[in-house]
Amino acid sequence: MDLLDFIFPPKCLECGKIGKYICSECLAKIPKTSYKNRYSYSIWKYQGIVRRAIISLKYKFAYKLSDELAKNAFSELKKRQVFDGKDFVLVPVPLYSKRKNFRGFNQSEVVGKKLAELMKWEYEERLVIKLKNTLTQVGLRGDSRRKNLKNAFGINKEKLNRNKNYLIFDDVLTTGSTIDEIRLEFKKTGIFKVFSLTLAR
Repeated sequence: MDLLDFIFPPKCLECGKIGKYICSECLAKIPKTSYKNRYSYSIWKYQGIVRRAIISLKYKFAYKLSDELAKNAFSELKKRQVFDGKDFVLVPVPLYSKRKNFRGFNQSEVVGKKLAELMKWEYEERLVIKLKNTLTQVGLRGDSRRKNLKNAFGINKEKLNRNKNYLIFDDVLTTGSTIDEIRLEFKKTGIFKVFSLTLAR
């Protein structure tokens, strides 16, 4: 515990209990998502403490939440034996450079890097590139989301290894447009089997 945590101890974003930003009691109340298939998985429903934590990390710059989110995600993946035995390269969904510079970090990178470390996966944040500064996806629906993201991403072929299994990582899955667009870029390079993982849906 650092000095700041000693003076201002973390407390649960949902119930206010001192000790952690995400207490186990509040996290246990969040339904596990039923969204999964062979190549994609989402861990929690986007509500309650999970929603508060992601919003606080993303928009309130509560950087310390990234460790707790990663550790809880790791615990759930192990408990449910999701992607067991898979050897992945975790690839976070990138932010456009101006947005990342304004925020100071990319939430998918900081959570994804810690999660990859815990899962003993490789990690590569320079493989998928955000080529243009798109509108925020918040408030957009269906076709508007897809049009907004069209040709927004690219693959850095210097970092590409066709013998690896790639896992796209993001915080929240809404319509899946972002991950679909990145998968399309992988397909253009000849890689058709790309997995995905999100914290919430």
